[in-house]
Amino acid sequence: MRQLSLADRGQSLSLDKIVDDGPLPTCLGVARLGSLQTAGNTFTVWMQLRGSAWVESKEGRFRLRQREWIAFEKESRPMVQAGRDGLCIGLSLAPEALRALGELADCGLYAGRGSMSRSEVRVALRLWRDALASGQPAQALRPVLLHLASLQHGMAIGVQRCPGRSRSRKRQVFGRMQRARLYLEGNSHRVVRIGELAELTNFSSWYLSKTFQSLYEESPQSLSARLRLERAADLLRDTDMMVGEVAAASGFDNCCSFARAFRARYGQSASRYREAIATLPPESAKSSVVSRKKFAATQS
Repeated sequence: MRQLSLADRGQSLSLDKIVDDGPLPTCLGVARLGSLQTAGNTFTVWMQLRGSAWVESKEGRFRLRQREWIAFEKESRPMVQAGRDGLCIGLSLAPEALRALGELADCGLYAGRGSMSRSEVRVALRLWRDALASGQPAQALRPVLLHLASLQHGMAIGVQRCPGRSRSRKRQVFGRMQRARLYLEGNSHRVVRIGELAELTNFSSWYLSKTFQSLYEESPQSLSARLRLERAADLLRDTDMMVGEVAAASGFDNCCSFARAFRARYGQSASRYREAIATLPPESAKSSVVSRKKFAATQS
């Protein structure tokens, strides 16, 4: 029985082509420019252990950096490609595994993304290896599933804040809202219309907007604008693109609207932001969005 599917050293694999050969593998991995396309009937979780990776899915395009995780619902069929020095491990979870988790711990796994501490990374790797070494990873998933659920512990509060008379309904609504949020994050290069999110979640535009605002304390439009500006800040930091090119790559129609929005967000022009961040030490320049906000505040 196939237990591990690993794409390494530029190898390209598609799990859809493995279906006819027997059960799908539970443990997944990509490394050193390898790429792997997951099947469309499983929930998948990926954890970046080293370097970086790019992920293409129905929800959009994402960059995974070291110690970040991302989870996709079935039908998303994400394709993960590791960077030159990247190492990313994953799990392909059948619906029955997710149901068993809900029965076991009264919780579930949801689409979304987040970061891990070094200790959480070590635990995830150890449990992933234990599941693989067991010879029956599908039966040894309980510890690793509980660990993944612990990484999403903050989402439990979100479930409680969702409308619905039953916990099952609240989970369903929360899952759809997470789907919409992930879609916004995966399309930070353009303006996402409310109608797209309504179609994605099978909710009306009114219900979607109201529930999203209540859950995340930010409207879909505001989140989309913030993500596009954060993308622009990343491009200014990591590339040599001209400011006009950065504006276009972040979904702005013209440089004027971009300049106003960027200054309102970071307290300075895009050119000054690039010049100022270039003087920071490399580790500081590659800090998180929160650090970028603090830096911009000190420059305003």
